[in-house]
Amino acid sequence: MAAYGIDVDILIVGAGPAGLAAAVAAKEAGIDNLVILEREDHPGGILRQCIHNGFGLHRYNEELTGPEYAQRDIDRAEALGIDIRCGTTVLSVEADHTVTAVSTSRGLETYKAKAIILAMGCRERPRGALGIPGSRCAGIYTAGTAQKFVNLEGFMPGKKIVILGSGDIGLIMARRMTLQGAKVLACVELMPYSSGLKRNIVQCLDDYGIPLYLSHTVIDIEGGERLTGVTVAKVDEHRMPIPGSEIHFDCDTLLLSVGLIPENELSNQAGLEISPFTSGPVVNDVFESSVPGIFACGNVLHVHDLVDYVSQESTEAGKAAAEYIHRESFDGKNVQVMDGNGVRGTVPQKILLNEEKKVNLMFRPSGVFEKAQAVVMQGDTVLVKKRAQIFTPGEMVVIPLDTTKLSGEEPIRVSIEKV
Repeated sequence: MAAYGIDVDILIVGAGPAGLAAAVAAKEAGIDNLVILEREDHPGGILRQCIHNGFGLHRYNEELTGPEYAQRDIDRAEALGIDIRCGTTVLSVEADHTVTAVSTSRGLETYKAKAIILAMGCRERPRGALGIPGSRCAGIYTAGTAQKFVNLEGFMPGKKIVILGSGDIGLIMARRMTLQGAKVLACVELMPYSSGLKRNIVQCLDDYGIPLYLSHTVIDIEGGERLTGVTVAKVDEHRMPIPGSEIHFDCDTLLLSVGLIPENELSNQAGLEISPFTSGPVVNDVFESSVPGIFACGNVLHVHDLVDYVSQESTEAGKAAAEYIHRESFDGKNVQVMDGNGVRGTVPQKILLNEEKKVNLMFRPSGVFEKAQAVVMQGDTVLVKKRAQIFTPGEMVVIPLDTTKLSGEEPIRVSIEKV
């Protein structure tokens, strides 16, 4: 039987690092009536299975494992008395701020919120999205699924591994599987550059002698009940396999690390405008979506390379949602932020002209650019520049912008130029 009329000030979907940081910020801003709904049985999100270190360098100035990083936010949320309802699946989010959820302990519930923060994170792109020919045998996993098997459930997916894609999870699993006694034969990347952090390429592949095949892809999968091998080929500039370049690997496991996609089903359901570049909601600099009072932060907004940035962004979203509760709206006109040459998926897509402030523009380069600079312009006026020896798609670029430099409502363009 459904419970109706559960009124809350702020409802947060997801108790990962984004949802927890947003909740803590909102609570500290004076919002007492807030609830987090979490699908899993424990808070912490994906960090629970990320037992490697490297988290927290920006936020805490120290190296933490994923569970250690998550626990700090969990402890803070518990100390503040924040209501985290685990084992609860959100079924729908409506534009009028009605949220329907179900759990085994409370049954079907309907919430009515003054503001909603979407913090559902992202999901991995599966094999079905790749169109790889071959049999549908056992032994093919996404890298995150394999990580969960090994780190949380104590199961080894296989002994002879090939990894398709060089995203950070795949790189980290190359090291993890090696340390667990498996043989990682190769990491294969379709693009001519890695999509992971440079430090992960060095620490997870180079340090263990695992070869990285750039501009290669899997063209065939072999096996009956279980995977027995894969065939890899070099690709041309059109990403088509080059005949005669085939390499065969005898293996029992193929891990897929071929990209992350924001969990945008609820965002679509609520009627939020979705960016074709990030696959997440279009937001302004206070992380409010196209539907007033619905905010988005973390990997549901755009896929981050560092959880520290997720927490920073989500803290701002939590503060903004609290301010929205007090104000009931945000005044001011929006300036559009547009992608220029070499830039893909700048967030935020709009800047609210309501006060003087600093806004972090975040984006991923569309390719590798050496000895270049990121340039933010409004019309013919250069607002800010950021130089770097190299820009790569695997590392997010963050550019602080002082809004006092803005003049009028003309769109802003972010580009990468050669120095």
